[in-house]
Amino acid sequence: MSSRSPFRLASRAIDSAKRPFSGAEGRRAPLAVLSEIRQAAAVCKACDLWKNATQTVFGEGKPGAIFMMVGEQPGDSEDRKGRPFIGPAGRLLDNALAEAGIDRDDVYVTNVVKHFKWSASERGKRRIHKKPRDSEIVACRPWLDAELEVVKPRVLVCLGASAAQSLLGKDFRVSRQRGQVVDSNLAPAVVATVHPSSILRARDEESRSEQLNDFIQDLKFVARLAKSIK
Repeated sequence: MSSRSPFRLASRAIDSAKRPFSGAEGRRAPLAVLSEIRQAAAVCKACDLWKNATQTVFGEGKPGAIFMMVGEQPGDSEDRKGRPFIGPAGRLLDNALAEAGIDRDDVYVTNVVKHFKWSASERGKRRIHKKPRDSEIVACRPWLDAELEVVKPRVLVCLGASAAQSLLGKDFRVSRQRGQVVDSNLAPAVVATVHPSSILRARDEESRSEQLNDFIQDLKFVARLAKSIK
């Protein structure tokens, strides 16, 4: 592996994050480290997803964020603009966070896969989401591990089955275990719930409203959970 490889650069940045700092430099250091990891991820070619994606979509938020929310992968809007959770699902998430009383500034958002995997629609006018393979998720895992190391969230929230199973194991089922605190060394508290995009796919307005309310209740639980952790 080249000394200039993305993962080697990320590893060095993580090592920097682990070293003690003091004074004003210490307060700035985690943000600088996160920026270094983001730059390394921008040129990652650990799997083939980069070939059809516009760009790497790294996480967004501040080190020390109380919550880290992890989805599956960026969507079409995110791929084009290079920012996570800015499409319809992201707007739904923002509104749900506000309803749950969670300050958006306290949330770091990211995905287990940093490139948009898609296929063309029948007429070729739309890019349709495709689920990433296990190998693609594994290839991208060092970036998520780096984010966790630097951000150090109090509560890690897995949004949807792909994120939950990639972080908590293949046997994890969001349908059975959503809203439950999971024993994990990834963060002081780990919880899974649905991905906001699943709410947008509800069959009708009544079902969408019910699912949204359940999602907000999950986020309210997450908010109370964070307050209970010292």
